[in-house]
Amino acid sequence: MEDALIISKFADERTREEAFGYLLQKYQQKIYWHVRRMVIDHDDADDVVQDIFIKVWRNLEKFREDSQLYTWLYRIATNECITFLNRKKQKQSMSLDDDSSAYLAETLAEGSYFNGDQAQMKLQQALLTLPDKQRLVFNMKYFEDLKYDEISEILGTSVGALKASYHLAVKKIEHFFTSHD
Repeated sequence: MEDALIISKFADERTREEAFGYLLQKYQQKIYWHVRRMVIDHDDADDVVQDIFIKVWRNLEKFREDSQLYTWLYRIATNECITFLNRKKQKQSMSLDDDSSAYLAETLAEGSYFNGDQAQMKLQQALLTLPDKQRLVFNMKYFEDLKYDEISEILGTSVGALKASYHLAVKKIEHFFTSHD
């Protein structure tokens, strides 16, 4: 179903739940994996995704359509991920400047999320060494194949800054691979 039709059906009280069902069908899995790559743990990702779609339900009527629906959803998802990660850091009495990769790496090692080969596990470990924003940009570009202008709209960051962030992330990942043979 087209986004414009979902939005118009959501505006009508009689078809609101049906429209939301279509929205979930179309975007829930993409949003889940976007969140999962950031928070790593399945249960945490489920909680964050639930919070995201509660926000979407409450705010979809206010959606101005000055951006694409998926861009708006990704922006909400991204903000919820960052909020979740910051709260998790604070709960674990880490300052926001501390390296958050330790607890995420532990979750990665314990979880069944990555049952792939050793190279896949090594890539995920390398990603966890990146600052949250670089990891977010890398995930959106590499795994989700979003264009820089789409990422720019989602994150509210210039395309140039995103390209630089992605380039730095790639260099750090390459360094991780060469230094962890």
